[in-house]
Amino acid sequence: MSDVAHSVHRATPVTTEPRLTRRILTGTVVALVAVLLFAPLIAVFAEALREGWAASLEGLSSPDAHAAIRLTLIVAAIAVPLNAVFGIAAAWAITKFDFRGKAFLITLIDLPFSVSPVVAGLALVLLFGANSWLGAWLIAHDLKIVFAFPGIILATMFVTFPFVARELIPVMMEQGRAEEEAALTLGASGWRTFFTVTLPNIRWALLYGVLLCNARAMGEFGAVAVISGKIRGETTTMPIMIEMLYNEYLSVAAFSLAAALALLALVTLFLKSLLEWRYADLLAATRRH
Repeated sequence: MSDVAHSVHRATPVTTEPRLTRRILTGTVVALVAVLLFAPLIAVFAEALREGWAASLEGLSSPDAHAAIRLTLIVAAIAVPLNAVFGIAAAWAITKFDFRGKAFLITLIDLPFSVSPVVAGLALVLLFGANSWLGAWLIAHDLKIVFAFPGIILATMFVTFPFVARELIPVMMEQGRAEEEAALTLGASGWRTFFTVTLPNIRWALLYGVLLCNARAMGEFGAVAVISGKIRGETTTMPIMIEMLYNEYLSVAAFSLAAALALLALVTLFLKSLLEWRYADLLAATRRH
């Protein structure tokens, strides 16, 4: 009888919708994913290799392409660690302390999600441009922000700084303050408590947020396009260089660089999925114990 009951339980459908409805919904989702995600990605690689591997590699070997790749990686290498530090500090302050204006701080962290990157880039130009008093003072002291490397860093940091904080805040809220308070009661200093208690507990969420931040930093176009000035070989990141090459009808070079950027995104996606799987297993094991 138990085997029969078990078989009936396994045969019970999870949803009550008709089978035809489920198939239509599943097919619609698969079709949308194929059209909106896989088809453009396949088209990029197909166009990049349209004239063969030699032409594609030649497009990637130009000095301008090398400069764009180098600048993109350098910007990500600077902006992502800075945003990681900011995200940890913001999450620590929001989850471990009670203070007036906490809700407003959380709203400010979410601001780049609601502001267009182009608007963000324009705001930075207005703030640090030659027509503002701050920009004029910086130029007078030979400190160039707009149409220069520092402006690209600022624009990238602005559009990416919520990612790490937004991944850490829910995790640290769920963990509470008990372990940190216990460590402090036992005589541990604040830094020792952070490195031995807090950081190990948030390491997977931190890595996940860093990966998302890195992917966004490498693919940012709008804010960087406004503030960089698109100076070839100096302030052109990979997305900007792709647009410039495509506008110059150098389609193979443009799609080759786009394929390289897509490969970086795919590697980030793979690492993200790996971390999700790892973090889910650890969370399940923690709840079992």
